[in-house]
Amino acid sequence: MKEDRKQNMQKPEKNELLEPLRKMNLMDDFLFDVTTVNIEACRIIIELSLGIRIKEIRWKEGQKVVHNLPGKRGIRMDFYVEDAENRIFDVEMQKRNRGNIPKRTRFYQALLDAPLLKSGEEGFDNLKPTYIVVICGFDQYHQGKYRYTFRSVCSEVPGLELGDECTKIILNTKGKNDGEVERPLIDFLHYVENSSDAVISEGCDERLVHLHTIVEKIRANEQMGVTYMKMQERDRQIREDGRKEGEKARLLSQVQKKLEKGKTVDEIAEALEEEISVIEELVKELEAGA
Repeated sequence: MKEDRKQNMQKPEKNELLEPLRKMNLMDDFLFDVTTVNIEACRIIIELSLGIRIKEIRWKEGQKVVHNLPGKRGIRMDFYVEDAENRIFDVEMQKRNRGNIPKRTRFYQALLDAPLLKSGEEGFDNLKPTYIVVICGFDQYHQGKYRYTFRSVCSEVPGLELGDECTKIILNTKGKNDGEVERPLIDFLHYVENSSDAVISEGCDERLVHLHTIVEKIRANEQMGVTYMKMQERDRQIREDGRKEGEKARLLSQVQKKLEKGKTVDEIAEALEEEISVIEELVKELEAGA
């Protein structure tokens, strides 16, 4: 009986841990990040996004950081893999439209290429074919396409490509051109937005079924729920600390102005409705920084 009561008490705790995961879709940062720790999930996402088949992914790094020159901005990619054919794939998830995707892909391309060549290396043969894929929860170009593929082409000669082997693909979960693209892509993009059994139809691509299995295991993982809750608490604490720092900076400014007007600590405390001890500490801080 005691054991039954103990188990019943634990069930709400488990449900509380898993409930946020159950509400997530693949478009949500946390679920996408933890899903793409699985290299097979990465392969499936690339294949369904581009309509290709990949024999082998040679290596991968989740949330790969590429540093720039000191003092210059670097990048942090969602996931970054290279296949057996020496093609590089950078895949990014973009839930909200921040209006920066075209120049963001330009910047990412520059920093992706930079580490591939050694200092003093002549020629550029070691630059590998690169695909930058951004999966968007909105239509970046308002043309109703599920997939927008960009390569550098010549304005004067139609069909003539620059040949830099860099391809940028912008995917749109809100696409409408169902008759122009392959069904696996459409089903995948719908799944990104609504990662549930309802999207997994009987005839859908087996790779999407496999991806859904991976996602479902994550959403049923109690430890993953703990990780998410800790992350949320850490983010909340960072925001709270930032708010406190902002309030302190504002109070310091007010105290300094009143000191400059010749006000005493008691007068400042009364005017600002703060404890005298608080004002005394702020005054010491101002004096130390003078």
